[in-house]
Order: sequence, then structure tokens, then C-alpha cells
Amino acid sequence: MLRVCINKSHRETAQRVTYLCTKVICSNHSTLCNKAVRRLPYDEHGRPVQFQQCAPADFLSPQQFGRYGWYAPPSRKYGMLVVRILRGALKLRYIVLGGAIGGGVSLSKKYEEWKDGLPDMKWLDDVLPQGDKWGTFSKKLMEISSVMKDVVQIAKDDIKSKASVSALGLSNDDSKKKYENLQTQVETLQTEIMNVQIKYQKELEKMEKENRELRQQYLILKTNKKTTAKKIKKSLIDMYSEVLDELSGYDTSYSMADHLPRVVVVGDQSSGKTSVLESIAKARIFPRGSGEMMTRAPVKVTLAEGPYHVAQFRDSDREYDLNKESDLAELRREVELRMRASVRGGKTVSNEVISMTVKGPGLQRMVLVDLPGIISTMTVDMAADTKDSIHQMTKHYMSNPNAIILCIQDGSVDAERSNVTDLVMQCDPLGRRTIFVLTKVDLAEELADPDRIRKILSGKLFPMKALGYYAVVTGRGRKDDSIEAIRQYEEDFFKNSKLFHRRGVIMPHQVTSRNLSLAVSDRFWKMVRETIEQQADAFKATRFNLETEWKNNFPRLRESGRDELFDKAKGEILDEVVTLSQISAKKWEEALTEKLWDKLSNYVFENIYLPAAQSDSFNTMVDIKLRQWAEQALPAKSVEAGWEALQNEFINLMEKAKKSPDHDDIFDSLKGAVVDEAIRRHSWEDKAIDMLRVIQLNTLEDRFVHDKTEWDQAVKFLDTSVRAKLAHTEETLNEMLGPGQFTRLTHWKSLTEDQSKRRYVKTELDKVLKNDDKHLPTLSYDELTTVRKNLQRDGIEVDTDYIRQTWFPVYRRHFLKQALHRANDCRKAYYLYSQQGAECEISCSDVVLFWRIQQVIKVTSNALRQQVINREARRLDKEIKEVLDEFSDDEEKKAQLLTGKRVTLAEELIKVRHIQEKLEEFINSLNQEK
Repeated sequence: MLRVCINKSHRETAQRVTYLCTKVICSNHSTLCNKAVRRLPYDEHGRPVQFQQCAPADFLSPQQFGRYGWYAPPSRKYGMLVVRILRGALKLRYIVLGGAIGGGVSLSKKYEEWKDGLPDMKWLDDVLPQGDKWGTFSKKLMEISSVMKDVVQIAKDDIKSKASVSALGLSNDDSKKKYENLQTQVETLQTEIMNVQIKYQKELEKMEKENRELRQQYLILKTNKKTTAKKIKKSLIDMYSEVLDELSGYDTSYSMADHLPRVVVVGDQSSGKTSVLESIAKARIFPRGSGEMMTRAPVKVTLAEGPYHVAQFRDSDREYDLNKESDLAELRREVELRMRASVRGGKTVSNEVISMTVKGPGLQRMVLVDLPGIISTMTVDMAADTKDSIHQMTKHYMSNPNAIILCIQDGSVDAERSNVTDLVMQCDPLGRRTIFVLTKVDLAEELADPDRIRKILSGKLFPMKALGYYAVVTGRGRKDDSIEAIRQYEEDFFKNSKLFHRRGVIMPHQVTSRNLSLAVSDRFWKMVRETIEQQADAFKATRFNLETEWKNNFPRLRESGRDELFDKAKGEILDEVVTLSQISAKKWEEALTEKLWDKLSNYVFENIYLPAAQSDSFNTMVDIKLRQWAEQALPAKSVEAGWEALQNEFINLMEKAKKSPDHDDIFDSLKGAVVDEAIRRHSWEDKAIDMLRVIQLNTLEDRFVHDKTEWDQAVKFLDTSVRAKLAHTEETLNEMLGPGQFTRLTHWKSLTEDQSKRRYVKTELDKVLKNDDKHLPTLSYDELTTVRKNLQRDGIEVDTDYIRQTWFPVYRRHFLKQALHRANDCRKAYYLYSQQGAECEISCSDVVLFWRIQQVIKVTSNALRQQVINREARRLDKEIKEVLDEFSDDEEKKAQLLTGKRVTLAEELIKVRHIQEKLEEFINSLNQEK
């Protein structure tokens, strides 16, 4: 067996043959070569060579290795060569053929997939010009190029000629003529260039119009398709506008709302601010006046692309078709009404933002805020702080470091009269976010110096700096002109204006409202992309701080805002209304009986019982008084008592709910306000009074007590009522006469002068009652004279009215004590009464009177109970629901009734979280659009 070793120096040679080896170990014994082989080499006897580690002495040269490695028997050498060539050829054919077929199939499939993924571009055939038009266009470009070369050459020649003339000091006519001819040619070329530009500008606008129409059809089809499948996805600008709306309602000291980009339109009053905004929106959406202030509040206009040209207020579902004059007039009227409604308290301007969205084909997406115009002089009908308020409002919006300031300057007035440029320069001294717009340049052409206009548009007249300078024409001063007519007038003006053709060419992109709109939109979205991430991060930090504060103060409570708390309170109140219907009939009758007697007792004693007691015919007087009472006051008083009983029971249920362990006192103010408002609105049914009148009259017709039980109940009712009245009378007397001797000694009190007089008068009146136990309720003239003279003997001077005032409670107590004695005498007199009736030896007429009143109260309370259960409780439930619905829509009311740190902190946290989510949603959509 032949041993073959490869020296390290012969590695390159070895690498060329290692594909024949299974293992080759180099002489440095550190490199192991593993290569796939098809066949081992043979020696001269036809035996395979074994590779193994060997000593350096056994090294072979590459030539020797080649001789041994490639050696084969002569008989097999040619056969193997032929077989190897055939096998390689067949293998190569199969590889080429298989690779071609497989690659072709794979390439065809990939091409089909790529082709299917491409959008349908057939519509471009109708929009883009065909081959001939492209040829014409290229020729025109070549003509423009040649013309520009001529212009440059003429200018150079002009300069050289001037230099030569000035150097030689010559003033020949030929040089002047040549110079004038050159100047005429330059002006002619400038005019041609402007005409060519206007021509292609019209071609571009025509193509854009066709593109908008196609885009509108595409949006309509897309909208119809998506509405059938799912809700239409909000556009990017709508999402951004919602973020701004949420931030404007974020009522805290946090000024994040001022850090998000928006286009702020500022300018002097009547400088054309609103007209510029309307030109960008392509609709006359704002009210107009002759020199008077029309913009009284900030108006946020969100421009978005859509299939139809419509406008819509943020808090309204109505869409105004901006292609209809009737809808435009109504929109302008609504804007004016909202502006006037926002101004309160004698103010002229308001900070309240009016938010609206304008959509239409081809509109540039952006958010603009139109502010009241800056004034230098106030009129007599303006508030005293109007000028300062407008300045503060304008500075507030412009001080936002990310706001784009659209500075509007009236070109028809002297630049020195401008007030807005100084304010803009204060807020943006470097001009990094200011766009200057010169309006009414059609009037400026007639009034102003052309050089002055060019200086303004080149930024050389005002000290303020700006990103760009634009000149626009916003109309001819006619209210009825449409946006299309104004734009056509603007194009014609810039096409024919000598101001923009002579002595230098203004850059084409500096004119027309269309170019202004494109520039503002481009800058707006650039600012949004640059700043939105930073604002979102700031909100994340605010949210983290609020969540930490909540966990520290209310660790076991969930952050519930006012709306959620209101819904919870609403459910608890309605549950109490359901509990109201579950009160038993017995409890209702007890409550109604108590409330009825409380309402009727004073009338019974003062107008029925006491007057009848003064009469010689007690029963006759009682019948007359009772009938009058039942026909007039009693039904209404009964309904009033029923209403108050219903109110008291409902309030009692609410108070009982406060004592439950699950009660949350944060709802107490809201519940109390809802209940009070509902009860105030609640009124008993009118037909209930008529029904009660009939029942009460029929009940009072019964004058005979039917059994002993009713008699005992009537006696008890009389005794209880008289004792209650007597206690009230005693309290009145104690207040009138002062404390007794024991009280004065134990509590160190003394009598006033009036109380001392009252005591002397009472002593004389007690003598009168003692002499006549059945004295009438009034004192006679003789009795009054006697009492007054007796008091004069004691040195006390009082008049007759003073004596009568003291007599009233004294006699009342005397009468009530007698009534108690009669009630006690009649307690066991039912047998005599049942046998003798009204002719009974013991006079129990007052017992019968109170029995009749007691029966009326019973039937009345029963009727009221039925009305409460069947009708009034449900009506109260309905009124409570109406009050709750009204309160739920009144944010100010909820803020008044749901207060405290818990509510305020939860509201702020929910608001910040909601704004952050909207910001993140907008950022995700913005990144996808990139």
C-alpha cells in the first residue's frame, strides 16, 4: 500500500486533488480536509492508494502525487474516461433542461402574481396626454429652453454694451437704440414665457379637474363598497381634527392643545382673511359684512378630500351641500348665529371655538383657524376690552411653536398701516413658520408703486421674515361671485397684469390661491410629521403621573368619569322608584292619613269646630261648614296631602338607601337634585279632585255612628286631636307669658317687660272665665273696659287690642280643656247615644263631628292610595326619567352635582387616556401613509 503525504507548501496542489479524497491530513498534522469524492486514486498495479498520516521523510512532490494520484490501468483508463464524459454531458443536459423548465414556470407564476398586485392604471389613458401631446409638450419645452438662452445672451450683451459705453463715455444714438431694442425683446420674451406658463398651467388644471372627477367616482365606488361591508375608515385629516377637538375641550392648566400644528389665519380687519380661507376651501362659507366685524370667534375649519363638496358642524349631523346656493345661505346664517351666541356678557368677541369640516374633491387636507381681524380703533358698539381681547387671542394661537402662521396683508393699503406684521414678528422672529399672503393685488396694481409690491413679495419691505411670499386675488368686491368666477378672474389678472410682467418676473409659484393652498398644506403636514411624536410622548408622561396619583389616593376604586357615575346614580334612583311601588297598602294609608290630618286639622278647629261651638245650633252649623268645605277646599287639600305623602315616602326610601353599606355619598347631591326637580314638576291628575269631591260629599252625609268600635275610635281621635292642639296652645302661652318661677330660678332667667304685662292681663282674663265657665270666644266691650281699668289701677297701661291678643290663647286653652272633659264623659255614652241619638242627655256632638271627619279621612286616604299605586307612582317614575335624561345631556349640571377630587382626577385621567389613544391611532395611520 502506497502512502501519500502532502507538504504544507504544496497545499494548493493538494486542494486541486482533494476532491478525490475522503480524508487528507496535511504534514503539519493540524489541517483536516473533508471533501466529497467520487473515486480514489490508484497505483501502477491498479490498487487504490491509502491516505494516512506519514512522516516528513515520506513527503512526495506534486509531480509524484500527480503520477500516483491520477494513475489507472490502461485497460480501464479509456473506458472510464468515456463513461465520465457521457455522464457529465447527460447530467449537464438534464440540469440545463430542468432548470430552464422550472425557472420558466416559476418566473411565469411570479409575473402573474406581480401583475395581479398592480393597481388598475387604465384610467390614466384618459387623464394623461397621448403620444402627440407629449411630443408637442417636449417641443414647447425646447422652445422655452432656446428662448431662455436668448434671454441670457441678450442680457449678457446688454451688460457688455453698457459697460463699453460707460467706459468710453460715449452717448451715441445707436447704442441707445440697441439697448431699447434689447429691452423690448426681453420684455417680449418675458411675456411669452408667462403666456406659456399660463397655458401649461391651464393644461395641468384641466388634467387635475379630470383627475378629480375620476377620483370622485373612485371615492363614491369605494364608499359604497365599504359601507356594505364595514364602517368607513376615517381619513387622516378627520382623525387629526378629532384630536384637536378633544384637546380644545381638555379644560386643565396643561397647554398641550397649543402645541399641535394647525394653520392660524391672522390679519387686520377686512384684509381678506376669510376670503383667502374660502378660496382654499373652494366655497363661500362665511357671512360677509360691509366693513363691520363678522368674525367674532375662532372658527376651526378642517379640510378633507371627499366625493361630495359638503360642510358639517362638529356637533351636528346635518350636511350642507356647498353646490347649492340655498344650503350655502343656510350655512352662512348658521355660522353667524353661532358666533353671536358665543358672545355673552356684553363682549364683542369670544374664545369659544366653532368647529366645522369641509369635504370635497381636490381639497388639500389641513386644519385652519380663522381668527377675528386685528383692529386699531374701536367703535362705540364694541366692548371696552375688544382690542386687547383680539390681541391676546391672536398671540395665544400664534405663540404655539408648531402653529403655521398665515399672515394676511391687504395690498390695497399702505404697508405702514399694518398691525399684524408686528405681532407676527414678535411670535415668529425668524419666520420659520410664517407664510405671507398679499391680497387684493388687483387693487394694488392701480394704487401702489410696482417696485413696492415687488419688495413686499421678495421679503425686502417688512422687517418680518417668512417661509414664502404669495400674491392672490380674492374677488372683485361682489358678494354674489362664486369661487369659480373669482378664480377665473384671478387667473386672468395674473395673465394680463403689467405689474407681474414688467421689470422682472415674479416666480410663478408665488401667485394664485391654488399654489398658496398647496404650499400651506405641504408645510402643515411636514410640521405634523415632525412634532406629533413629541406631543404623544408628553401625553404619555402626563398619563403616567395621573395614574400614579390615582393609585395613591384611591387604590381600591376604578377611575369612573362623570358619565359613568351618572349612569350608576341613574340606576340607583330608578331602583328606588321600583321600591316605591312595593310599599304595602296599609303603610300607604297610614302615611296618607297622617298627612291628611296634618293638612286639615287647623282648618277643622279654626273654621268648623270653634265657630260651631259659639253657635246656639252646633249640629246645624257643623253641617253647613262641612258641606262648604267638601265642595271647595277639601278635595284640593287632599290632593296636596297625597302629593306630599308620595314625596315623603320617596325621600324616606332615598334616606334609607344612604344607610346601606354599599352607599356611595358621591351621588347624594345628584340624587337630591333629581328628586327635587321631578317632584316639582309632578302634579296630580285634575280628574282626581272631582272624584274625591263626590266621595267626600257622600261620606259627610252620614251623621250617625254605627257601632261601638267606631264610637271608641272617634272618641280617641277627638281626645288625641284636642290634646295635640292644647299642647300647641300651651307653647304659645309660654312664649307669650315667659318662663315660670321654677324655670326662672333653676335656669337664671327673667321676664321681659312685655311678658310681665301679659301675665297681669292673663290674671284678669282668668277671672272672667272663672265667673262664666261657658263664656263665648269673644270679649264684650264692657269686659274689655273692666279689664283695662283693673290693669290701670295696678299701674299698667294697655289698649284693647293688646287684651284681645292675650285673650285668644287663654280662651283656646279653656275651651280645649272643656272639650277633653266632654270627650272623657262621652267615652262610655255610646249606649245612650244609640238609644236617644241627638237628644242624648250627655252632649256628644263634637264626638260625632270628629267621627264624620275621621270617616272622610279614611275614604280619602283609600282613594289617594289607589291613585298613587295605579297612576301617580308611574307618572313620577316617568318624570324622574325625563329629568335624568335632561341632566345627562347637560354637562354643566353634571359638573355641579358630581364634584370632588375623585371625580376631577378620574375625568382628567380618562380624558388624557382618550387623547393619547387618538394620538397613537393617528400616528399609526400617518406612518402607514408614509
